[in-house]
Amino acid sequence: MDGPVDETREVLRAARAWLAELSEEGVTSYERMPAAPATAAPAPLDPPVANPPRDETLAFEGAPRPTLEAVRESLGDCDRCPLHQTRNQIVFGDGNPDADLMFVGEGPGENEDLQGLPFVGKAGELLTKMIEAGLDLPRSEVYICNIVKCRPPGNRDPHADEVATCRRFLDGQIRAVQPKVIVALGKPASSLLLGRNVAITRERGTWHEYQGTPVMPTFHPAYVLRQYTADNRRLVWEDLKAALAKSREA
Repeated sequence: MDGPVDETREVLRAARAWLAELSEEGVTSYERMPAAPATAAPAPLDPPVANPPRDETLAFEGAPRPTLEAVRESLGDCDRCPLHQTRNQIVFGDGNPDADLMFVGEGPGENEDLQGLPFVGKAGELLTKMIEAGLDLPRSEVYICNIVKCRPPGNRDPHADEVATCRRFLDGQIRAVQPKVIVALGKPASSLLLGRNVAITRERGTWHEYQGTPVMPTFHPAYVLRQYTADNRRLVWEDLKAALAKSREA
């Protein structure tokens, strides 16, 4: 094969991967933006960090197994990143502090921001149904939280600096609960826990680890609601059954 042919195939492969990423995020159309004036400066890829991460020692980090109360107390009325400027409430977590299964999502939405509890909107209703009707577990028997504790404006994906700031508290929650299995809901949570940018359509259903704890990536309930097909529901059901089975292994 000559060089141009190989390059063309690589471009096509990259284009297919990009389209798959857009599809899994629910993007169905693209609106062309008007061209910027020639003198306009290019927009930054990510907003600047308004509050650089604090060089602070968190009390719970010195404990082999902190309590959730200690982690929440260290979080306080957090103003460590810009998300505090637009939130109504911190959404810390909810559920059994000794749960075998832990569900980690992306960030609070509007309903969560108003109620102070994770996954209580439409996506939360579907997650609760998956847990209670699908796994035959009360929601109160699992633990549910997000990678960031404050709602990103407009339900956008959390920015890298926001995730980095909140990660210590997520790690504290994981160490406090010590789940047997973590279910990562969607691309942002899976990317954080797997340590790389992932395509959830390819990674879901495969086992990974985070700090020694098995991790099962699966679709976020909001994605399932957008792409409510029998195949997507079946895939999530298979992922959750596998997570439950592993959590019950001796």
